[in-house]
Amino acid sequence: MKRTLFNAPRTFKGGIHPPDFKKFTEGNPIQMYMDPQEDLVFPMVQHIGAPCKPLVKKGDECLRGQIIGEAQGWVSSPIHSSVSGRVKDVKPMLHPNGSKVMSVIIENDHMYREVEGMHQSHDYHQMSKEEILSIIREAGVVGMGGAGFPAHVKLSPPADKKIDAIIVNGAECEPYLSSDFRLLIEEPTKVVEGLKIVLHMFPEAKGYIAIEDNKPTALAVMRNLTLEEPRIQVVALKTKYPQGGEKQLIDAVIGREVPSGGLPADVGCIVHNTDTVVAIYRALLEGRPLMRRVITIAGGAVAHSVTFKARIGTSIRELVEAAGGLVCPPSKIICGGPMMGTALFSLDVPVTKGTAGILVFDPAEDHITRESACIRCGKCVSACPIHLMPLMLNQFALDMDWSSFEKYHGMDCIECGSCAYICPAKRHLTQTFKAGKRMIQEQRRKAAAEKGGSHG
Repeated sequence: MKRTLFNAPRTFKGGIHPPDFKKFTEGNPIQMYMDPQEDLVFPMVQHIGAPCKPLVKKGDECLRGQIIGEAQGWVSSPIHSSVSGRVKDVKPMLHPNGSKVMSVIIENDHMYREVEGMHQSHDYHQMSKEEILSIIREAGVVGMGGAGFPAHVKLSPPADKKIDAIIVNGAECEPYLSSDFRLLIEEPTKVVEGLKIVLHMFPEAKGYIAIEDNKPTALAVMRNLTLEEPRIQVVALKTKYPQGGEKQLIDAVIGREVPSGGLPADVGCIVHNTDTVVAIYRALLEGRPLMRRVITIAGGAVAHSVTFKARIGTSIRELVEAAGGLVCPPSKIICGGPMMGTALFSLDVPVTKGTAGILVFDPAEDHITRESACIRCGKCVSACPIHLMPLMLNQFALDMDWSSFEKYHGMDCIECGSCAYICPAKRHLTQTFKAGKRMIQEQRRKAAAEKGGSHG
């Protein structure tokens, strides 16, 4: 059912209102950090799906834009070198997700010699959808809001899914992060043109650029730029977390509910992050594969809050040093936002395609408290944007009652952390849900393997 369009900011039911802390970063223009001094590390895992296969070996010379990681299958995305130089090694290295994954280590020669064919512009108006998809795939474009889903897969819905809405996710509802906001302000033409490329692929679709109303400058810039674009509408969203979640965004913008276990394509929609549509623009109109990332560095333990444009593979420690370095030992390091990001135990990890921010907190910003007994106040139920019952799911997970966990739709949890944030007893709700979902997924894999083995 479609929602009637109002001028008031749109939103979804549930959610929370944490302080946004964006004053530290939103007013600072993007700074270029494009000549990294340390070795660059390129993990072969930078997207959802099959890891890439290294195409180079120790001692090889690489060029900027060269594919060094080959996609393995349809749900995979190639990885390109962002510098020219010599391959120092190919071995497991620490990834921002906390594990060690196979990586290509390149010594930057600072010459930035490029592969042949870079900067080739394409007239997408004269191209078929399949030709555009091929370029996006070869450019290694993935979702840059954190999930890292290969863009070419998202842009290839099943034939029976009629797509009539393309949403650019400019909500950026996580506290501290301002990389998407700065792109909307500084590179708005690329955002609009990237969306127009996707709309060309889906002639019956309308485009929406969705921005929270705590970003009035971005809303004004985008509205002014799209005045003569009848297929594009700029939508103001109420400032609320997790407004940028795909399902919540779709509900707020076009009033459709993605079914349990479903995807946006099931309700005729495709959602792309702001920087993802910029990457699509760069692939088609500038002939550049995905080799750079806009990333926010913030937190009380770092001297200055900065939004950098940096090469993929750059050391996070080097970026923190470029932001003035640490002013005190950090109490916590988070890759991403404070609500859904991943805790790090080291700054010695590289920038990847999905690195939207690095938060380095001082002890005063660390608010970890002990759990106490659930008081059954129901605040977690009111806050849940998926309309689940977190207090019950928490008990099922602690009891390892996985059948009940699934029965009450625990697998639909988007791990946004709204329930844990609002809980007066400080229950570790999201943590137990993540662990429970992993356990169930592992059980499903084992069951499938056993079933396959019995048929063999």
